[in-house]
Amino acid sequence: MSKSSSALGRLRGIFQKSSSRPTATTATTATTATTKTKPILNTKRPKTSNPTTTDSPTIKSGTVEKMVRRFKKSSESSSFRSRHDIYFNTVKRLIKYNRLSKIHEILDHQKNFPDITNEAFTASLIRLYGKAGMFDHARKLFDEMPELKCPRTVNSFNALFSACVDAGRFDEIKTFISDLRCELGITFNTVSYNIAIKAFCKMDDLESAQKVVDEMVQRAVEPNVITFNTLLNGFYLNGKVADGERIWSRMVGMSIVPDIRSYNAKLNGLALEKRMKEAVEAAEEMKGKGLKLDVYSFNALIRGYISGEDLEEAKQWYVKMRQHNCVPDIVTFEHLIPFLCEKGDVGFAVEICVEIFERKWQVRSKVLQFVVDRLVLEAKIQDAEKLVQAGKKHKHELIIP
Repeated sequence: MSKSSSALGRLRGIFQKSSSRPTATTATTATTATTKTKPILNTKRPKTSNPTTTDSPTIKSGTVEKMVRRFKKSSESSSFRSRHDIYFNTVKRLIKYNRLSKIHEILDHQKNFPDITNEAFTASLIRLYGKAGMFDHARKLFDEMPELKCPRTVNSFNALFSACVDAGRFDEIKTFISDLRCELGITFNTVSYNIAIKAFCKMDDLESAQKVVDEMVQRAVEPNVITFNTLLNGFYLNGKVADGERIWSRMVGMSIVPDIRSYNAKLNGLALEKRMKEAVEAAEEMKGKGLKLDVYSFNALIRGYISGEDLEEAKQWYVKMRQHNCVPDIVTFEHLIPFLCEKGDVGFAVEICVEIFERKWQVRSKVLQFVVDRLVLEAKIQDAEKLVQAGKKHKHELIIP
C-alpha cells in the first residue's frame, strides 16, 4: 500500500458526514485559524530549531517557580486572562526549558476562574496543551468541559483536532475525531478542513492534502487563504514548485487574494531551486501589490543567494533588509554570518556583530564564534580579542582558539 493510501486510510474517515443528530451548540461558521505557518527554507547551512533561543536551554528551578507563581497570581485578573499572547509566550518559554509539569500547573489553575465556562478561553487552553505536545491533557480538558459548564461546539472540537496534530498523534486522529463528531453532531467548517490539510502536510502526504480542497468544494465549505497557504508551504518547501504554481493558480481562480505568507512560500520554493531571478520578480510583484517584505521574505532571498554561493547578492539583500527597517532574526544570522566567514568577508561579519551587540538582538554564541575563528585565521588577534570581550559583555561565551 502506498504512503498516500495509508494516510488516507487513517484520516479520510474524518471527512464523512456524521449522523443526522442535531448539532451541538451552534457555532459552525468559519473562524480564523490560530496557527500560522512560517516558511523556512532548508539549506545545508546551520539552522536552529527554535528561533527564540540562545545556546543554553537551562534555567534555575527557582526562576521557573517564581515565574509560575507570578503567572498564577496575575491570572486572577480578568484583563490578564484576556491576553492570549502572554499565555502563549509563557507556555513557549516553559517548553523551551522542558518544564511540562509547570505548563499543566498554570493551565489547570485556570479552572478556578469564571472564564473556564467560556468556550473560546477553554479552547485556547486546549491548543496550548497541543503546542506543548501534551495531547492527553488537552483531551482530558475537552472531556471535562460539560462538568465545567462550558459548551462544546465545532470551535472547541477544532482546538482538540489542532492539539492532536500539533502533538503529532496522527494515528489517533481518525478514531477520536470520528467518534466525537458522531457524539456531538458536529459538521466540519473551514477551520476543521484547514487543520486536516495541515495534518496531511505534516505527514508529507501532499496528494491527500490537495484532495481535502476537493472535499471542501463538494460539501460547499469555502476554502480561504489559510487553506491555500498551508498547501503552498507544503509543496514549495518540498521543492515542488510546479505543483505550487498550479495550486497558486487555483487559489487565484477561486478569487482568493494571495497575502504575504503566500508570497513567502513562493519565495522559499524558488530560492530552494536557486531560481533567484524569478524569486526577485516575485518580490517585486509583492511590492507592486502593496505587500511589504518581512523578515521571512528577506531570509528566503538571502538564503537563496547563499545556496547559490553568491556573496555579493546575499550581502545586498541583507543591506536592503536593514534599509527597509526590517529587523533580522536568529535565522538570518545562522546562515549569513557563517557564509561571510567562509567566503573571507570577515569585515562585513564584524559589522553585523557590532550591530547585534548594540541592538541586543538574539543570536547563538556558536554563530558569533565563526567570526572569532576567522579573525584568528587571518591573524587579526586584537580584533578577535575585542569581539570576545564584547561578547562577554553581552553574555556570549566566546574563546580565542
